[in-house]
Amino acid sequence: MLRGYSKEEKSWIFYDWANSAFSAIVAAIVLPVFFKSIAEAGGVTAVDATAYWGYATSFGTLICAVLAPFLGTLGDFRGMKKKLFTGFMLLGVLSTLMLAMTDSWKMLLVYYILGTLGFSGSCIYYDSFLLDVTDVSRMDRVSSVGYGLGYIGGSTIPLVVSLALIQFGDKIGIPTMLATKISFVLTAVWWFVFSMPMLRNVRQKHAIESEKDMFAQTLRNMRATLSMIIRNKAVFFFLIAYFFYIDGVGTIIHMATVFGSSCGLDSMDLMVVLLVVQIVAFPFAILYGRLAGKFGPRKMILFGIATYIVVCMLGYNLQEMKDFLMLAVLVGTAQGGIQALSRSFYGKLVPADQASEYFGFFDVFGKFSAVIGPALFGLVAQITGVTNYGALAVMAMFIVGGAVFVFLVPKDVKRI
Repeated sequence: MLRGYSKEEKSWIFYDWANSAFSAIVAAIVLPVFFKSIAEAGGVTAVDATAYWGYATSFGTLICAVLAPFLGTLGDFRGMKKKLFTGFMLLGVLSTLMLAMTDSWKMLLVYYILGTLGFSGSCIYYDSFLLDVTDVSRMDRVSSVGYGLGYIGGSTIPLVVSLALIQFGDKIGIPTMLATKISFVLTAVWWFVFSMPMLRNVRQKHAIESEKDMFAQTLRNMRATLSMIIRNKAVFFFLIAYFFYIDGVGTIIHMATVFGSSCGLDSMDLMVVLLVVQIVAFPFAILYGRLAGKFGPRKMILFGIATYIVVCMLGYNLQEMKDFLMLAVLVGTAQGGIQALSRSFYGKLVPADQASEYFGFFDVFGKFSAVIGPALFGLVAQITGVTNYGALAVMAMFIVGGAVFVFLVPKDVKRI
């Protein structure tokens, strides 16, 4: 499948394969359940445990969002991007490994926050390395293959192994607690091992020279970049559009389990639905990249937004397991593609020697968008008393994002 890609492109692609295990096992599925069980065993009520997990998630996200522009700007100095990428990657790997070494619910939250910081920090530099490993004509395709391999590799293979071990480990003498800790070790090892090609073969080609006072220069560059973003119509309005529609994507990812439970799905049904999304997202993320070469990334991003609007409309009428499976397939067709093309579309707009800096601001919009959607979903559902109404609220985010993209982002855009 990777025939025709350069060594640098393939090495870059494999980091998506490497770090996606953290997204699936630690952030989304295994750790939340494990944390809740440990906290409740330690005398914490179920309500408080859920609240503490939410606080930790919000706190970790907030730290990443606030630091992202500074970290991105710092990474643009010659020789800094690889060092910072490696440091944050190792922080994430070691924090994930430490999850298996503690039985304290408080320390689980600490390591989770540190792991989230490591994951998000490394992704700032990983995304910006896209401009170092390929050219504009191949950017959509390379980015999409990365997301595709992330779904089928990091998000599926170690997740299936972990869930099988947790579910059936007792039959071979492995208690559930030990099986869960093994899944964290597996995640850390997977992340570290498949990061090796990135560390060995990818290097920073575009950079700016540092002055004597690097900290002061970083702050000046941040202000200059923010001013440039505001003045550049294409970049500014794309980030506004991205903020809204990626908010919808993130809300569906974060609220899927809660929404499914409220509609009567048991834990095994939810696992099946989530795996269907991962499996379907793999080929369609790659397909989006190829179709972008034919129809253009702009049209494919809008097609993804339209697909999600249909998802929200169907989500309003969900009743049976087969409805969820149909919806999972539909989500999978757009989830990876819209994220991958958004990354490459933005990469074509920003200057190569300041890529990390601009992707730092890109990360801010992505992180803060994860706040509004889930809150809006919950608020509408709570006010109306009908969980399904939350899907209509999320649909509004896609409509606003799509409208801004169509009417305010210029069709003919050029790099700054």
